[in-house]
Amino acid sequence: MSEDHRPDDLVQPFQIDPFALRGRLVRLGPTVDRILSQHDYPEPVAAILGEAIALAVVLAGALKYDGIFTLQTKSDGPVRLIVADVSTEGAVRGYAQYDSERVAQIPAGSSGASPSVPELIGKGYIAFTVDQGEHTERYQGIVELIGATLAECAQHYFRQSEQIQAGLKLAAARSGGNGAWRAGGLMLQRVPPEGGYGVIADDVEDGWRRAMVLMSSATAAELVDPGLSPHRLLYRLFHDEGVRVFATHTLEARCRCSKERIGRILRSFPADDIEDMRKDEVITVTCEFCNTRYDFAGEDFAPLASA
Repeated sequence: MSEDHRPDDLVQPFQIDPFALRGRLVRLGPTVDRILSQHDYPEPVAAILGEAIALAVVLAGALKYDGIFTLQTKSDGPVRLIVADVSTEGAVRGYAQYDSERVAQIPAGSSGASPSVPELIGKGYIAFTVDQGEHTERYQGIVELIGATLAECAQHYFRQSEQIQAGLKLAAARSGGNGAWRAGGLMLQRVPPEGGYGVIADDVEDGWRRAMVLMSSATAAELVDPGLSPHRLLYRLFHDEGVRVFATHTLEARCRCSKERIGRILRSFPADDIEDMRKDEVITVTCEFCNTRYDFAGEDFAPLASA
């Protein structure tokens, strides 16, 4: 399938040259469906996690880094924790912790509407972290969760913490006859003056306002529609503005867990703690992201005990 018609699991960078705007369109199909299907999430939890994954990918695409970009929410609501991260190689993962009884009490939302942050997540914070390895300093930005949707919360972060003008749209929904999950994200931001665009200030302001109106016209259904290619969607929205696309970046669901990695973590525990974790002569660790279970038994205990 050509790049022009590839609908899924990619980041499509684009630019609107006349008004010094750049953006990214994220389309997630099998990647987000695999992540959400690894746990038996209630529909509202899966939807908010799907949007969080799309948001992490679209924000990571705005940065120049070599490592892991992580989005995390921590709060007092029914969904108390959301984590989504993406590597520079395009490996994506995510998970949510929630109170099933409290989630069940939330009224069903309108079809196609973004999940309500106040109802699902409640009061807390959203954090964005860039980790480029043990020998580099981690960057982290934290801001209070303010907004009705995750997109609004992220825009509040930009206004408060980065002084960047940006617009965001997110969507996550089941699609098709098999009910597979899909997610999408669209982000527009203003290019700083040093970007080299020789345009009049009033034209830039008018262009920004017009582009935001056009972006807001994109529906949730369009963001997740597998039959609507990224190029077609961008042309539909911005063809009068002279949109220009660039090479896409591919994505895939891939966890970083392994038995060796879990073993290294266990070896950092005191011997007494390892003994407490034994059950029927087995230590069992389940990855919160991909739900893979790792059992340590018999000869596996020797290196743990000797650490």
